Amino acid sequence: MSAPVFLGRPEDLAVAQVGATLTVSGPEGRHAVAVRRVRPGEVVDVVDGEGVRARGEVTAAAGEELTVRVTDLTREPAPSVRLTLVQALAKGGRDEQAVETATEVGVDGVVPWQSERCVSVWAGKKAGRGRERWQSVALAATKQARRARLPHVEELVVGRGLLDRVARVVDAGGAVLVLHEEATEPVTQVPLPAADAEVLLVVGPEGGLSPREVTDLAERGARVVRLGPHVLRTSTAGPVALALVSARLGRW
Repeated sequence: MSAPVFLGRPEDLAVAQVGATLTVSGPEGRHAVAVRRVRPGEVVDVVDGEGVRARGEVTAAAGEELTVRVTDLTREPAPSVRLTLVQALAKGGRDEQAVETATEVGVDGVVPWQSERCVSVWAGKKAGRGRERWQSVALAATKQARRARLPHVEELVVGRGLLDRVARVVDAGGAVLVLHEEATEPVTQVPLPAADAEVLLVVGPEGGLSPREVTDLAERGARVVRLGPHVLRTSTAGPVALALVSARLGRW
C-alpha cells in the first residue's frame, strides 16, 4: 500500500535533507494524529504542494504534531503542458465533485466560473468562502491521490470575464477546449500543444452553455468539442475530458 500523504510547510520542505527530521503541525498534524491515527514506526510522505516529496518514518506522534525522519527526498518536475479546469458553478455540490475527481485525475489548476445559466451564484463574501471550500476539497483529494502537487483554485471569473483568459491562452500557443454536447469534433482528435503551454477545459453548469457563450468562446480561439455519444453531468464531464487529454499527453 502507498504511504499516506500530508501537506507540510514549503519552507520546511525547501531545506529538508535525508536523515533529518520534519515536523507536521497544525491542522495537518492533528489530522494525522487524531483522525488518521498515524503512529511511530509508520512510513508517510510529506509534500509541499509544489512537487517536493519527503518520505520517512514517523518517530513521534502526539497532540497536533507529527515528527518524521526523512529517508528519501524527491522533486517531481512540473508538467510541460498545464491542465486547467474551468468549472461552472453548479448546485447540489456537483461542482465540488468535479473539483475532487479532477484533482484525483491530475488537474493542475481550477477556475470557478459563474456562467450565464448558473443557478448557483457566488456573490459578495460567498465568493471567498466558495473558493476556500473548493481549495479544501482539492487538498483532501490531493492527499487521497498521493499527489505531491496541489492544484490551485483561482479567483471566481464571472460571465464574459473568461474571454480574456481564453484569448491569452490561445495567443500563448495553448489550447482551449469547450465541452459541448452538440459539437462534432472529438476531444480525442483536437490538436494539443507539445510543451510549455496550457490547456483549458471549459465545462458549463447543469443547464449547459448558452449559444452566445459558445460563439464568444469560439471567436476567441476555443475549440468546441464533444466527449462521446452520451451527455455527462457537469460533475463528470471535466474529469473524463482530463483523463482523455492526459492520456494523449503521455501523463497517463
